[in-house]
Amino acid sequence: MGENMNAVTDAEFDQTVLKSDKPVLVDFWAEWCGPCRQVSPILEELAQDHSDKLTFLKMNVDENPVTPSNYKVTGIPTINVYVNGELAKSIVGAKPKAALLKELADFTA
Repeated sequence: MGENMNAVTDAEFDQTVLKSDKPVLVDFWAEWCGPCRQVSPILEELAQDHSDKLTFLKMNVDENPVTPSNYKVTGIPTINVYVNGELAKSIVGAKPKAALLKELADFTA
């Protein structure tokens, strides 16, 4: 777990993510997931650069099965962005930094 991204649990999700007054990016991941480990340092960098506009969180799907199930997260890594309590964007699979920046431009600009 990097220093720029905190973990969020099923119990905290509603309060921390859905009730946040700024957009929240949640990285759904698991220890055993290779692509998750590839995308993790990229998200750490983005968190460092864009945490003023976007809150960056991680959710371990093995430890927190309820939220991924509620949002139909079937493949990981899945990166979801929530705005005003609604799912605004879903990015499935590991992507290079440039592709993630492009996908997240609406939230980081």
